[in-house]
Amino acid sequence: MMDNRNLQDGFKGMSEAEIVSQLDKNGVQLEIAIENTLRDYNMGTIVRNANAFGVRTVHVIGRKQWNKRGAMMTDKYLHMKYYVDTESFQTEMKTNDIPIFAIDNNCISESITEIELPEKIVMLFGQEGPGLSDELRNIALKTLHIPQKGSTRSMNVGVASGIALYEWARQQS
Repeated sequence: MMDNRNLQDGFKGMSEAEIVSQLDKNGVQLEIAIENTLRDYNMGTIVRNANAFGVRTVHVIGRKQWNKRGAMMTDKYLHMKYYVDTESFQTEMKTNDIPIFAIDNNCISESITEIELPEKIVMLFGQEGPGLSDELRNIALKTLHIPQKGSTRSMNVGVASGIALYEWARQQS
């Protein structure tokens, strides 16, 4: 039988549980967190990017429901964790000793290309338009931005997540 799922060839024919197990064995220590108050369509892209870079855990702060279309079913192969508020997310990160690095350009921040990113980290992304809430940005160890040279003030958060994940992966190799 033909396996038409959007999978690399090595995963074709495997069950969902087998894929998750294999990915868990080879996953990275980077985790992703996304603030979700708007059901932003970019969340699917961020989740899909996370899967592509070997991330195993995605934290969603706020609404549990989100637009999964852009994820192309990759959320099935990740560990999705949901938090009703900033406090519960922050408690979990402190318990597991994972530093939070916010990715945002609406505030004072450092260039992601000019700092050394730790191997064990959670990258925190906001939403298209409002970016991160002050409440979430304030719990981050650092706030980073992606340097730009054009006239636009910002780039799409889904695109920004791919660039930030790539920079982390580049630094770890």
